[in-house]
Amino acid sequence: MKQTLGKTEKLKSKIVISTLFEEGRSIKSFPFKLVYLRLTNNATQHQAAFSVPKRSFKLAVDRNRLKRLMREAYRKNKTILAEEEHRYALMFIYLGRKKFSLPELENSIQKILTKFREQEQTE
Repeated sequence: MKQTLGKTEKLKSKIVISTLFEEGRSIKSFPFKLVYLRLTNNATQHQAAFSVPKRSFKLAVDRNRLKRLMREAYRKNKTILAEEEHRYALMFIYLGRKKFSLPELENSIQKILTKFREQEQTE
């Protein structure tokens, strides 16, 4: 599996995103909340989106930097999901009030993805 985050792996469909928030399930692991939904169409890859609330970080520069770091952490650790037989739409929402560094975010992404995989294997 390539360690890239291409166009097909980004969640951009407004319909899928609205369905994700209406019907999706969630997992929390500080500083993230992961909202996920199994994709019904013939998706070949997981699709991910990243969100940082304006309420926590007023400056767009800070929000964009955190989203960039979140995408990088996900890109490096998405191999954790490679063994999943189903494909999912994933939305990572940043819950923290302070800015974390890339290594800290990588550890958090690893934890939440592992937690997600374990939860999906039990069902």
